[in-house]
Amino acid sequence: MKMRSDTIKKGKERFPHRALLYATGVKKKDLNKPFIGVASAFTDLVPGHINMRELEVFIKDGIRKAGGVPFIFGVPAICDGIAMGHSGMKYSLASRELIADEVESVAQAHCLDGLVLLTNCDKITPGMIMGAARINIPTIVVTAGPMHSGIYKGKKLSLVRDTFELVGQLKAGKISFKEACNIEQCACPGAGSCQGLYTANTMACLTETMGLSLPGCATALALSKKKKEIAFESGKKIVELVKKDIKFSKFLTQASLENAVRMDMALGGSSNTVLHLMAIANEAGVDLSLKTFDKLSRVTPDIMSIEPSGDYYMEDLDRAGGIPAVSKRLKSKLHNTPTVSGKTLYQIADGAKIKDEDVIRPFNKAYRPEGGIAILFGNLAPEGAVVKQAAVSAKMMRFTGRAIVFNSEEEAMSQIMKGAIKKGQVVVVRYEGPSGGPGMREMLSPTSAITGMGLANDVALITDGRFSGGTRGPCIGHVAPEAATGGPIAIVKNGDIIEIDIHKRKLNVRLSSGQIKSRLKLWRAPQAKVKSGYLVRYARMVQSASQGAILK
Repeated sequence: MKMRSDTIKKGKERFPHRALLYATGVKKKDLNKPFIGVASAFTDLVPGHINMRELEVFIKDGIRKAGGVPFIFGVPAICDGIAMGHSGMKYSLASRELIADEVESVAQAHCLDGLVLLTNCDKITPGMIMGAARINIPTIVVTAGPMHSGIYKGKKLSLVRDTFELVGQLKAGKISFKEACNIEQCACPGAGSCQGLYTANTMACLTETMGLSLPGCATALALSKKKKEIAFESGKKIVELVKKDIKFSKFLTQASLENAVRMDMALGGSSNTVLHLMAIANEAGVDLSLKTFDKLSRVTPDIMSIEPSGDYYMEDLDRAGGIPAVSKRLKSKLHNTPTVSGKTLYQIADGAKIKDEDVIRPFNKAYRPEGGIAILFGNLAPEGAVVKQAAVSAKMMRFTGRAIVFNSEEEAMSQIMKGAIKKGQVVVVRYEGPSGGPGMREMLSPTSAITGMGLANDVALITDGRFSGGTRGPCIGHVAPEAATGGPIAIVKNGDIIEIDIHKRKLNVRLSSGQIKSRLKLWRAPQAKVKSGYLVRYARMVQSASQGAILK
């Protein structure tokens, strides 16, 4: 069969190309086989990625078994948890674009016939998918798997609730320093993406739902036998997809992206997926807007209660049957799309078993009647804002409070730790958007500190930046337009009254349109926070969060 890789390995003019390929270990007989790139995000820096060297071996073995030639190439990875709470987080979302560029560049430059994307954590998975969507060759995704829960004094632990919230608990005198040190030793027992439905695991679940991974891949734990088997089978399957010339675009469609949104709503997943699914849709040429998310949220019940909005963990979802079992429950609401396994989504759902009716609840016993994410609009967010309503208590679904305004995360965190935040306030953190941040930092440190102090039901937070998938409470992010571009959030003052109504999807500041216009006339854009390096270029090119913070 004719292959893309023939461009670099066939013909008299390719003597030097073949010589270089032989130097990598390629044999002459391999020149008639498909060349498969394995984009690996292995790094010693990220717990979710430290098991990838082993998975690379299983993927390569599967490729060879099916008659392909594997080539590993590296993709960068940033650990959001380690980058959190300091300037390093400015690079996290921005790295998504670098990853997409790298996957595109390597696959195109080397004329690869197919790709296996070995990924796991927050921005790496969407970045790889975006890159693969651009080149549209046969592709399969292997997410490296969730971390097992930690254990301390017989209690299960997760990263966010049991370490980030320790800061606020310590400040409030709810825990001793010694006890906090003991817990931090036990919270993350080994390899894998953090244990709840934070961004990494949510994206893995949505990737499987879109049909881009083999069934069971999203929830198979990082160090499990099941994960190794999936890696091996994915290696075999990609060669089959190449031989049949089944391109990525067959699976990445309007219907599969809508299925992903439905799944997100049913899971109560991370709010960051709104950014990522819109960015993926943009690369795939599919129309996906904030209104789509809200439309589907209103008619999709939240049937899961996994960390941080509940007390179950990813290991519980895997035990209950994983994404195939959730698809079985949601079948009547999903499109019957093809998947890389060769089966349709309905066929996978029909073959699944729901093994725990509380982990994956029926519709008539849903945890909430609507989906896990809500999109708010109003004079404070004309282009929209995002809240993980699955993690908001009933008491805080409607809230009115006086603004206390900060122009950076550092300012906010400093005052939170000084005890300056009082009940009834709305903490506004601005100039942290895609352009103004730059990089749209996650605000997990402030939200976790406030929650740890016991103020989650008395204080709301809004920002033009982001909140972690691990955030709990009335935390509204992605406020657009952002402050740096003259959005209304830029003119909010201390003491202004802010009204939040998640039920009615409203986010307003109690000012007239005339008052807002008058303040905006006096507003002046601040100086850029970053003056050199990649982030300067990123800030100049990045678009609104309401468009997925894509680059143009």
